[in-house]
Amino acid sequence: MLAIVGILCVIGLVFGGYTLAGGKFGIIIKAMPFELMMIGGAALGTFLIANGGSTLKGALGDLKRVFAGPQWKKDDYRDILSLMFLLIKLLKTKGVLALEPHVDNPHESALFARFPKIQHDHFALDFIADTLRMMTMSMDDPYQVEDCMQRQLKKHHNELHARAAALQNVADGLPALGIVAAVLGIVKTMAAIDQPVEVLGAMIGGALVGTFLGVYLAYGFVGPMTARLNQVYAQDGQFYFIIRDCLVAYLQGHSAPIAVELARGNVPTEHQPSFHEIDEVLNALPADPLAA
Repeated sequence: MLAIVGILCVIGLVFGGYTLAGGKFGIIIKAMPFELMMIGGAALGTFLIANGGSTLKGALGDLKRVFAGPQWKKDDYRDILSLMFLLIKLLKTKGVLALEPHVDNPHESALFARFPKIQHDHFALDFIADTLRMMTMSMDDPYQVEDCMQRQLKKHHNELHARAAALQNVADGLPALGIVAAVLGIVKTMAAIDQPVEVLGAMIGGALVGTFLGVYLAYGFVGPMTARLNQVYAQDGQFYFIIRDCLVAYLQGHSAPIAVELARGNVPTEHQPSFHEIDEVLNALPADPLAA
């Protein structure tokens, strides 16, 4: 919602101010299709040149997150804390053998199925299952496990932020591409130097539209969208830190409630449940983690 309001402000106040100052839209409307073709086409071309297929697909697909915001909401943080509580409790009470069927096939696990949004998140599910699988293989050094998890988180972080970096490169290049379009307009004007002043003025004005559009699109739209994406990626990344903190706390010998409480601190402030809220949620869970 805020993104939409922001876009309306960028469009309405810029062009509204131009109109109130006595500006005429005739030249802009006449020049804009051609300038956009040059600037937008060049921006698209550089975007394709500079990035691989997965980055391109991810960057374009993630643009909707500028408007939708972070993937994980307050209820999802309660769910991940509840899931980690059940997994740690199962490990404490029944050992790793009871966990193996759920780790080997988490997509069909009744335990994971209680939290469908988490079960359908590819990275979250694999992150949990792969770490627990290492534990079933007797890798129980908390420092080694934490280091391994941290490397997985770093890889995931870098892959996501490469998408935002690809869009930021477009934003950085748009002003220069606007200048390219403007220079071509000046070249066209110089070829018609024998024309009346009125004609030359209109041609120069049309050329300057290119400079305007390059700067306007870069700092009014693409740059802010990239900044918002980085914020969304960072906030959603906190969700996976909770998984790491809970499992490392378990390996350090903490009980399930303590592990959950240690991880609760990584929940983003606006979504963070209080101690009493999470205590009520955990008390409502079945005594047997495998109970239907």
